[in-house]
Amino acid sequence: MEKGNGSAGSKVTAASLLVALGIIYGDIGTSPLYVLKAIIGERKITEALVFGGVSCIFWTLVLQTSIKYVWLTLKADNSGEGGIFSLYALVHRYGKWLVIPTVLGATTLLADGIITPPISVASAVEGITLLKGFENIPTVPIVIVILSLLFFFQRFGTHKVGGVFGPVMVVWFSMLFILGLSHIVVYPSVIQALNPVYAYELLVHFPQGFWLLGAVFLATTGAEALYSDLGHCGRNNIRITWIFVKICLLTNYLGQAAWLLHQDNSLLAGRNPFYEVMPDWFLIPGIIIATSATIIASQALISGSYTLISEAMNLNFWPRVAIRQPSESKGQVYIPSVNIILWIGCVLMILYFQSSTHMEAAYGFSITITMLMTTILLSYFLIFRLKWNKFLVIGLLLIFTTVETSFFIANVVKIKERWMFLFFELFIFLTMYVWFTARKINNRFIKFTELGLYVAKLKELSEDDNIPKFATHLIYLTKANHRHQIEEKIIKSIFSKKPKRADVYWFVHINRTEEPYTLSYNVSELVDDKVIKVTINVGFRIQPRTELYFKKIVQELVNRKELNLHIRPDGSTKYNNEPDFKFVVIEKFLSVENEFSLREGVLLNSYFWLKRLGQSDQAAFGLEKCDVVVEHTPLLYHPAEHVVLRRDENV
Repeated sequence: MEKGNGSAGSKVTAASLLVALGIIYGDIGTSPLYVLKAIIGERKITEALVFGGVSCIFWTLVLQTSIKYVWLTLKADNSGEGGIFSLYALVHRYGKWLVIPTVLGATTLLADGIITPPISVASAVEGITLLKGFENIPTVPIVIVILSLLFFFQRFGTHKVGGVFGPVMVVWFSMLFILGLSHIVVYPSVIQALNPVYAYELLVHFPQGFWLLGAVFLATTGAEALYSDLGHCGRNNIRITWIFVKICLLTNYLGQAAWLLHQDNSLLAGRNPFYEVMPDWFLIPGIIIATSATIIASQALISGSYTLISEAMNLNFWPRVAIRQPSESKGQVYIPSVNIILWIGCVLMILYFQSSTHMEAAYGFSITITMLMTTILLSYFLIFRLKWNKFLVIGLLLIFTTVETSFFIANVVKIKERWMFLFFELFIFLTMYVWFTARKINNRFIKFTELGLYVAKLKELSEDDNIPKFATHLIYLTKANHRHQIEEKIIKSIFSKKPKRADVYWFVHINRTEEPYTLSYNVSELVDDKVIKVTINVGFRIQPRTELYFKKIVQELVNRKELNLHIRPDGSTKYNNEPDFKFVVIEKFLSVENEFSLREGVLLNSYFWLKRLGQSDQAAFGLEKCDVVVEHTPLLYHPAEHVVLRRDENV
């Protein structure tokens, strides 16, 4: 049974359909700019090649985009949200090993964000060279300027320009449809290219035909975005708009095919069929519309990368980094560090490859892996969450893995063109793997104890006037899920060395939920106005602002007369009646007493190195610096065992 809650079941209106067109179809919608050009390449233009290429494109869109993503994957909504991390949150309990396909899928999806903007924008801008007098104009600087401006304006949010995305994409898809149709009506026989026999003939009998799948795959690279943007648009809006988008895309591909078969040259000779189907008088408006569409495509991918990293942080796959909220728009985030990495990556891509033609040779490898990983996670969702028949799911799994493995094999040859790109992907994968694995190791050494054992002692310390008061309200962040549990290190922090006396001891637990936008709390008062445990439930798409939440909770408890805000006995309350809050953050470091194996040493040292690069716990949990005390405690993972120390008796 499908879940229909959240935005996945949102109401379908003209406005919501327009938003869906503006947000999610940038990548797949701009593919006609380069797909047929990549398939033809420098090969002789023949009916077998053109019809076979269009047939492969059509059936790829049917199997991959329509059936796998629009019909099946959109069922996997997590309270209305989509994306590989949302899917992982739904199925992770059914297999611990599912973390590997999740990390691989997220890595390659993020890597896609470095090559899609430059190839899309370059493909559009290169149309300028078709204008009289602009044949030799360098397009690389123009592409770099457009991309740099796009990344610069990210800090201001997209809500102000987002309203124009939908209308621009309507114009874009309408243009695709009209241009394609204008050639189909002249040569209607081109429609027979949709026959799957042509695809079979191309892959099996055409010389080196199978390897053309690497270029065919470019037609469906944006399919993953349909699922990732589920929360922004809703399942029904995506399914309805896809009908319009698919018709426009196929019409344009068929129009390009008609032009290819009826123009005079046997070779493409560097021409782009997309621009060749345009009348000369429409070339300038066409270039402007195409460039606008590619900028929107790039924007969608950049925003998706921020969301991906934000989710990765909240699910403990990525080090904590600074996050900004550029607008009040739900779910919209801006991550400065990711913005810089993507900008540098995009600029390096265009500088290295110089043209969209060269980038086509390297594009597509990453996203094939993402799709394979999504297929694995999706099969678990269909079996364990929707309770589908196992044999039906296995059948679907075989179809999708066969198609995607074929695309993967055809794209493997691109590695030699993109070897430098593998370093970026390796960096992302290792960061996610190290952070997730090392945190699990770290968590194994967290020892919990019953808070009830220390309640009397806490009450005694609170009332001991011989001990100087540390704070009126002393707050610890705890990982303990259970109401009556607490970490041993917190108890040691309170009682060891200099005991921390306070009027009220608070223990706050941030509970990450599998739902994306949960924000609720519950309170357990173990001793009236003295020892209180608070659990704040925060969805995995929300960046926690713990101090803000905590102060609101305290105020609500006071208003309900469930809490007495303690007045400071030194009389200072009459000058400042604000409660005295002090948060204690306990940070671990690797003890010098550890002895590691090679794997453990690399893993844990990398983890603490990444931790230093990222945000502090105080910043990550949304605590004001002036209200925080940071304590450091050693992590003794593998204490040295064979230390031989002899006393020198001769002295």
